[in-house]
Amino acid sequence: MSKVRGELSEKERELLMIRRVSGAKASQLAQMEKMLQETKSMMEKKTETSTEKNLYDDTMVTELEEKVQRSKRERRNSLHRTQLLESQMKTVRGELVDTMGHLQALRDVLRRSQQKAEERQAAMEKLNAELR
Repeated sequence: MSKVRGELSEKERELLMIRRVSGAKASQLAQMEKMLQETKSMMEKKTETSTEKNLYDDTMVTELEEKVQRSKRERRNSLHRTQLLESQMKTVRGELVDTMGHLQALRDVLRRSQQKAEERQAAMEKLNAELR
């Protein structure tokens, strides 16, 4: 029982961590997209014809675009992992509810068995007393 609770607690901590990472990645993605737009607008304003400068700018833009794409992929993966963990958590909760129900039924059976045993013990003591 405590093992199931431990697993549930672990899954919930893992889900919370993934949600935090996902939020951070989304913020990072927005910042990178803003940087990309700023870089593109700066490039449009500049009229320098230096090929070396243009090459540097192109490389920077390409790198930023790649980072944005990577961040988008990471965010999708994080969201997918979050959904998977939420699904697993629902399954574990369902199993926990079933286990609790089964344990309660077993406790009721045990209680009835103990009650019958006590009644039999009392009857035996009464018979012993009568036989003396």
